[in-house]
Amino acid sequence: MSDVKKVVLAYSGGLDTSVILKWLQDTYQCEVVTFTADLGQGEELEPARAKALKFGIKPENIFIDDLREEFVRDFVFPMFRCNTVYEGEYLLGTSIARPLIAKRMIDIARQVGAQAIAHGATGKGNDQVRFELGAYALMPGVKVIAPWREWDLLSREKLLAYAEKHGIPVEMKHKQGGSPYSMDANLLHISYEGRHLEDPAAEAEEAMWRWTVSPEAAPDQAEYIDLQFENGDPVALNGERLKAHELLAKLNQLGGKHGIGRLDLVENRYVGMKSRGCYETPGGTILLKAHRGIESVCLDREVAHLKDDLMPRYASLIYNGYWWSPERKALQALIDHTQQNVNGWVRLKLYKGNVILAARDSKTDSLFDSTIATFEDDAGAYDQKDAGGFIKLNALRMRIAANLAARRGK
Repeated sequence: MSDVKKVVLAYSGGLDTSVILKWLQDTYQCEVVTFTADLGQGEELEPARAKALKFGIKPENIFIDDLREEFVRDFVFPMFRCNTVYEGEYLLGTSIARPLIAKRMIDIARQVGAQAIAHGATGKGNDQVRFELGAYALMPGVKVIAPWREWDLLSREKLLAYAEKHGIPVEMKHKQGGSPYSMDANLLHISYEGRHLEDPAAEAEEAMWRWTVSPEAAPDQAEYIDLQFENGDPVALNGERLKAHELLAKLNQLGGKHGIGRLDLVENRYVGMKSRGCYETPGGTILLKAHRGIESVCLDREVAHLKDDLMPRYASLIYNGYWWSPERKALQALIDHTQQNVNGWVRLKLYKGNVILAARDSKTDSLFDSTIATFEDDAGAYDQKDAGGFIKLNALRMRIAANLAARRGK
């Protein structure tokens, strides 16, 4: 008999978690509390409530929480203050959602007196690491149940068979048969894995993409947008101040319309294997370009370079599930300090899959001094003779080494 009396399950209502709900009831014979997070995935979440009720979950044990604003304001925007990109391309849309889900699961576990949490991440993936590192950081004594590491339902076809046997309804079957893509969606991105994407030589189906048109099908007319930044975060689009989640949603719509934000990536997973995924991150792609644009006029050169040096480390911390770690928090404090003077506006041109920086300025914090940078007469603002001494001092060590090599006949 299990010592787990009550467990909080991260529950989407999809294939994996619907099977897990039934499996937990049968295997652990415990009370299940379902938690469904609205992170802006664009799907109706009430069916998850109906499915949970069908399997005997008490109404008071069904949590469906709108976390969109918290997600973008407290997780996505802080990440973008560092211009975070993993392995040169990936904007971490899945990774950044996991610490918030873990946080809310632990909050609910404390509220209902649960001893355990459960998730549907596979034993081959990164999400198991992210969920569990977050859970242990926030509730050290919590028990984690990871069905994919315990059961024998180790393929999507076996899951479908189990669902059929137990009367679990399954949507999203691929129109050409077989199991559906493994998908994850939130306000920052939507990802696709599985099916023929497991062959890196196979091109993604055009019908797979949901948020973006192909660049070929995008409008022939470019569209200009203005973004206003305060302390490194976007606060207004085309002069309209918006909540964080509203602004990102509008950027997604604009980017999707212009074919922006598609990515086909073979990434190096934390668990050791290479894995292929396709991603749509239209709003995030726009935001990254815009943020670097406003930083270019507001940040000191060495501060900007320091941020660029730290970014890969920061990205790896998020990718590998260390959002709640002391080192991520320390880096965040430094990053946020650099953003105090990142205030101003950016104008972007959206055109057929491209985000083009057209203009940027800051009335209060720009370090761009046209009187010094001009190619015209600067009226003595910059003494060009100073460059000679600077160059000679910086060349001194190389001149000494060259002279030594010459004396040695090299």
